Amino acid sequence: MLDHESVRRLRACAQALAGGAREDSAEAVVRRVFAIQAQDATAADLGIRVRGRDVTAQAIRTAYEKERSIVRGWYMRGTLHTIPSDDARWVLRLLSPRILAATSRRYQQLGLDDDLRQRAGYLIRRVLAAHGPLTRAELTEHLITLGISPDGQEPFHLIRHAALTGVLCNGPQRAGEATYVLLDDWLPITGGTRWEEGAALAELARRYLAAHAPATLEDFAAWSGLPVTWARRAWKLLAESGVITEYGGLTMLAGRVEELPGPSDTPDVRMLPAYDNYLIGYRTREMSVPALHQARVWPGGGLIRPTVIADGLAIATWSRGSGARSIKVDAFEPVPPQIQREADMEKDAVVRFLRPTTQPTRTPIQKIGRPRRRER
Repeated sequence: MLDHESVRRLRACAQALAGGAREDSAEAVVRRVFAIQAQDATAADLGIRVRGRDVTAQAIRTAYEKERSIVRGWYMRGTLHTIPSDDARWVLRLLSPRILAATSRRYQQLGLDDDLRQRAGYLIRRVLAAHGPLTRAELTEHLITLGISPDGQEPFHLIRHAALTGVLCNGPQRAGEATYVLLDDWLPITGGTRWEEGAALAELARRYLAAHAPATLEDFAAWSGLPVTWARRAWKLLAESGVITEYGGLTMLAGRVEELPGPSDTPDVRMLPAYDNYLIGYRTREMSVPALHQARVWPGGGLIRPTVIADGLAIATWSRGSGARSIKVDAFEPVPPQIQREADMEKDAVVRFLRPTTQPTRTPIQKIGRPRRRER
C-alpha cells in the first residue's frame, strides 16, 4: 500500500518535477510526459521549461519548427496539446472519431453540415498547399468564400475539424502568432507504427501510466477523454501482457515502485505554468494540492492558476505582471528559508526564460519541406 506522500513523489518524478529529474531537450521532455497541455502557447513552453535542464525558449521553437520533433494540435479531450510528432497520426486515428462525434451538435448549431465541412477541408488543403503556412485570420479570409461569417465560431470549428481529420497541424510561429500547415507536408509519412484500435488504446494507456502513475483507470479516462469502458479495456490489455502492477487500487507499470526516490534534504521546487499536466492529469486533486488551498488554484471560470510545488506538493500560486521580471508568488503558508531560496532560484530561471533575446522574424510563405532532424 502506498501512502499519499509516496504517490505524490512517484507522480512528480514521473513528470520530471521532483527528485532532481530533468530532461536535456524539449523533445526529451515531451517524450517523457507524452503530452504537454498547450491551450496557451507560452504556458506550454513553460511546461517544457520546468521539466528541462536549461531548455530555452529558442530551443523549444527549434524542436517545433526545424527539427519538427514535437507538434501542437487537438488531441486528448479535443484540447490543444503538444506531443511527439511521430505519435500524431496514431493518436488522431484513435481519438478524433470520438471528438468529432462529441462536436456534432455544435456543428449543427453553427450550420456546419457534412457537405460544408468537406468543402472547407478541400479548400483548406488547396490554399495551404499554395500559400501556407497561414494564420487563423488568413485561413478565415479563404473560408468566408464558402458563405460563413468571419466573426463567429465557424472558422475556428472548420480549422479544428481539418486538424482532427488529419488535413492540417500547427506550423511555425510568425511574429509570435501560430500558423497552420498541411500535416503531410510538415510531418512527412515515414512508415511509422500503424496500430489497430486495441493496440493503440493499450499504447495510449501505457504512455499515460509511464508519465502519471500511480493512477487509476478513471484517471486515464479523465485525462484522455475516453469512456471508462474504453479505459477498462485498456487496463485489461495491459494486464494480459504483464505490463502493469496494482498497488492498493492504484496502477503502475511493472517495476516502477522500486524507482521511488528517498526523501531529500533539499526540496525540489518548481514553478508550474497555468493548466499544467501535473494538476489536471487526474480525476481528483488531493494528492497535489492541499484541500484547504484548492480554491486558490482552481478559482472558477475554468481557470487553473500557475503554482509553485515543492517535492510535488503545491505551496503557492504565482503570476506574471506586464514585464518578464514582474513575477509575484503568493504562498499558501509561511515558507521555510530553504524552500524560499529554491523558489527564488526557480523564479530567476523563469525570468531568464521569458526574457526576449531576439526580435521575431517573419516566416517566409512557401511550400513546407522536410524537417531537419537531429542526429540521434
